[in-house]
Amino acid sequence: MNYWLFKSEPDEYSIRDLAAEPGQTGRWDGIRNYQARNFLRDRVQKGDCVLFYHSACKVPAVVGTAKVVRAAYPDPAQFDSGSKYFDPKARGDKPRWYCVDIRWQSEFARPVPLTEIKQNPDLAEMVLVKQGRLSIQPVRPEEWKTIVALGSM
Repeated sequence: MNYWLFKSEPDEYSIRDLAAEPGQTGRWDGIRNYQARNFLRDRVQKGDCVLFYHSACKVPAVVGTAKVVRAAYPDPAQFDSGSKYFDPKARGDKPRWYCVDIRWQSEFARPVPLTEIKQNPDLAEMVLVKQGRLSIQPVRPEEWKTIVALGSM
């Protein structure tokens, strides 16, 4: 099992939006960064754990957890000319972009803000601190435990 941090802008798709989905399960799509795509396509697996991170908002923070319930498959939006995620270079036999399905697990008692993460010496090596713009990023098991504990306080 692997651990991940997935970023989403809360006014586009929040932890509460995921919780409100049928079966509390949603498609994590729209990824258009090659490094993030490669993580989704090649490393994210069914059963992996996800820290749900709200970005591009007043207080960026980890706000809860989810679980991957379906491994990578071609993102259907890349083939839809009406979608903002349409990619004219994508073909059915050669998809360029991938998505996964995740299921809501928890919303933290309190968000764990980026400022707090950056100040915590146990989290100094997190990809979030080192390469903050990446929307899908690996998390070490000890980082997962620390953040979940902080969110439970």
